[in-house]
Amino acid sequence: MNRITELLGCEVPILQGAMGVISNPEMVAAVSRAGGYGFLATIFAPDAAFVRDQVRQVKALTDRPFGANLFAMSKLTAAFAHVLAEEGVRVVSFSGGSPKSFLSLFNELGIEFIAVTSTVRAAKGAAGAGAVAVVAEGSESGGVQGFGGASTMVLVPQVVDAVDVPVVAAGGIADARGYRAALALGAEGVQMGTRFIATRECAAHAAYKQAILDADDLGTSLVDMDRFQIRALRTALLERLNQGEGSPSELFTPRSTEESWLAGDLEAGLLPAGQVAGAIHGLLSVREVIQAMVA
Repeated sequence: MNRITELLGCEVPILQGAMGVISNPEMVAAVSRAGGYGFLATIFAPDAAFVRDQVRQVKALTDRPFGANLFAMSKLTAAFAHVLAEEGVRVVSFSGGSPKSFLSLFNELGIEFIAVTSTVRAAKGAAGAGAVAVVAEGSESGGVQGFGGASTMVLVPQVVDAVDVPVVAAGGIADARGYRAALALGAEGVQMGTRFIATRECAAHAAYKQAILDADDLGTSLVDMDRFQIRALRTALLERLNQGEGSPSELFTPRSTEESWLAGDLEAGLLPAGQVAGAIHGLLSVREVIQAMVA
C-alpha cells in the first residue's frame, strides 16, 4: 500500500472529485466498491438533514470507506462537519479556501482533512495546518478554481518537493496515461472529476455527458465569478457570458445546476468540465474506468 491507500483504506489511490449535485450516492458508492475513494459533495446541500440522508444512502450501497467534501465559502460547513462525524465519515476533502478557521472543529470531531490546493504556498500552508494529504489541482481542471494557477504537470512536482504529506494530482487525468504520468511526477494518487461525470452511474443528464464526449481540446473555457473562476464546457450560454451578456453568478446556483446538470437544459447553467474532456470518448461504468487505469 502507498500512503494514500493506507490513509483512506481504499485499494487503489484513485479519488473521485466532489461534483456538486451530480456527486450522487450511487456514483460515490460505485467508486468505493471499485477500489477507489468516493466523495459526496455538500456545496449545494440545502441543510444538514440532506447531507445526513446522502451519507446514509451511500452506506446502504457499500461497506467500503468514502468521504465528503466541505466547501470553505459555505455558511453550513460547520453544521455539515458535525453530521459527517456523527455518521462516521472521518475523512473530508476541503476546498474553496483556507481550512485554518475549521481546525479546532475538525480536531474536536476527530475529522481528518485533505486540502485541495492550486499553489505551492497553499499546499505548504495546508500541510502545516494538519492536512493529512494535499490535492495539487492544476489549472486545466474543471469546476471551481482560483486565478492564474499553474498546470498539473508544473504544479505537482513542486508541491511534492515542498510538503511531507502525500500528494494527489488533479486536473487533466482521465485514463491510464494520466495516472502513470501523475505517479511519475511524484504524486501518490490521482483525483478525477470530469471522467467520472461521463460514467453510467453518475446522475448527470445524458445531454451533459454527451457534451463532454463531444468536446475537443478547446472545448472548455474559464468564467470569472468574481471571487473565483469556473472552467466549464463551451456552450452557447458560456460564449454569451464571455461576451459580457448576462450574470455568471446567477448560473451557478442550486436551481441552475439542477436544471442544467440534472435536467439537461444546457442553456440553464454552466457545465463544469476540465480540458481533459477532449480525451474522453466513451460512456463507461465506474468500475471500467478504474480497472482500465490500473490494469
